[in-house]
Amino acid sequence: MTTAQTGTAADGDAPERPERPAGPKGLGVIGWARWAWRVLTSMRTALILLFLLAVGAIPGSVLPQNVVSVDEVDTYFQEHPDLAPWLDRFSLFDVFSSPWYAAIYLLLFVSLAGCVLPRALAHARAVRARPVRTPRHLGRMPYSARFSTDAEPEAVLERARGVLKGYRIERYGDSLSSETGYLREAGNVLFHLALLGLLLALAAGAFFGYRGNMLVVEGDGFANTLPSYDAIYPGHWTDTDRLEPFSFHLDDFEASFIEDGDLRGQASSYVADLTYKESPEAEEGQHRLEVNHPLTVDGVQLYLLGHGYAPEFVVRDAEGDVVFDQAVPFLYRETATFTSDGVVKVPDTGGEQLGFVGVFLPTAAENEAGELISTYPDADDPAVTLQGYRGDLGLIDPQSVYQLRTEGMEELGASPTLRVGDTWELPDGAGSITFSGVKEYVSLQSNRDGARLPALTAATLAVGGLLITLFVRPRRVWVRATRGEDGRTSVEVAGLGKTEAAGDNAEFHELTTRLAGRLRADSGGATPDEKE
Repeated sequence: MTTAQTGTAADGDAPERPERPAGPKGLGVIGWARWAWRVLTSMRTALILLFLLAVGAIPGSVLPQNVVSVDEVDTYFQEHPDLAPWLDRFSLFDVFSSPWYAAIYLLLFVSLAGCVLPRALAHARAVRARPVRTPRHLGRMPYSARFSTDAEPEAVLERARGVLKGYRIERYGDSLSSETGYLREAGNVLFHLALLGLLLALAAGAFFGYRGNMLVVEGDGFANTLPSYDAIYPGHWTDTDRLEPFSFHLDDFEASFIEDGDLRGQASSYVADLTYKESPEAEEGQHRLEVNHPLTVDGVQLYLLGHGYAPEFVVRDAEGDVVFDQAVPFLYRETATFTSDGVVKVPDTGGEQLGFVGVFLPTAAENEAGELISTYPDADDPAVTLQGYRGDLGLIDPQSVYQLRTEGMEELGASPTLRVGDTWELPDGAGSITFSGVKEYVSLQSNRDGARLPALTAATLAVGGLLITLFVRPRRVWVRATRGEDGRTSVEVAGLGKTEAAGDNAEFHELTTRLAGRLRADSGGATPDEKE
């Protein structure tokens, strides 16, 4: 063997190597593009992307979202100061508008479109096509039966047409080929097309609609203009200069809480009475806004999300003149007792500006350690404590109304516990601040989504398509009739189920029995011999 190899090499006649098939590097740009398109538009990829979309929505359900309630997000930052910034870096407080969620959404849409549209066209061609030719050996089918009759083959096939009513039938020589259950694949296609339409409707709602959050104190009003919102999330193609011109006034708000039992302190109902107008020229309307009873005005839905307390303060300067008199919303830090934090900013004092950081307690009481706490979320015995500051509030720079920049300000000390009507005389003749009362505020969300009806229609069609897929069974039946040497007609019947229930031949047996019975009534003799 060695000698032969050496001689061959010496002669220069090296054996020919088989040509290596082209690998990935030989695909080229077009080949890679086709491969990527096939992978993206496969049903497996669509299912994976659908799963990722569902998994990606979990943080949006577990974590508070800015689009729903900015207050809850702020509270989460206060309770988790180390974790919240990291979550915010990955847009987990804005999941449904984040780039990574949009990428999954877009890939899923492309994958479904590339998968479903060709499938729908193929099904349309299949519906127009003739049933398949009758197999040569019907006895090899999962269900087959044979019997003989005195009827002519043409009469047998004519009777078979009557028995196979509802099937699409085609004649092939001495046999009939029939098929039914096309709606199953139609339902499958309808489900996926409806899912595609649902994605389109949701995308259209996101592009052309908007969501906004606002906080309104009892006795105040709201006009649907961009500056009136605390936070607004318009779609990419939403014209924020042409928002619907509705307005409303919060006449009254009442929150009820459970007073006894293990659920003591939990909210039982929120009710807000509104007076609204669809436009400045329209007549006023009344609406009782509740958690599951939104207000629909001019195509915009107004939802009640929550509530809080707005303590009222009266601030006087050193001369005793009132320089501040209004309710200030405080954000609750916990829902069990509604202990709330807030900031009072008094810029127009005629001298140095004043600022106060406060804690509001709806039902104030001392615990065993002598600390002042709130024991109940309702305002049964409200109290407030303040920390005062004097100096420049820094209002020139943009800042949150719920935060006070105390850098460079002189601290005035802490106030005593103030009940309604109590006044704190500020040191050094800086004036005074009076806790004059308590109002409540509501947090609301407006939502305009013109694609809600198309989305509902698409979801309904998807459910309908799924039901069709589950309950329609595609089946094929063949009937062959041939004249034998004995002068009798041999009839063969075969059936094929194309679903999970393919092993259930009861329907085929019933068709065979019905055909044999009719032929027996016509000619007086037919004996089935089934093979299942």
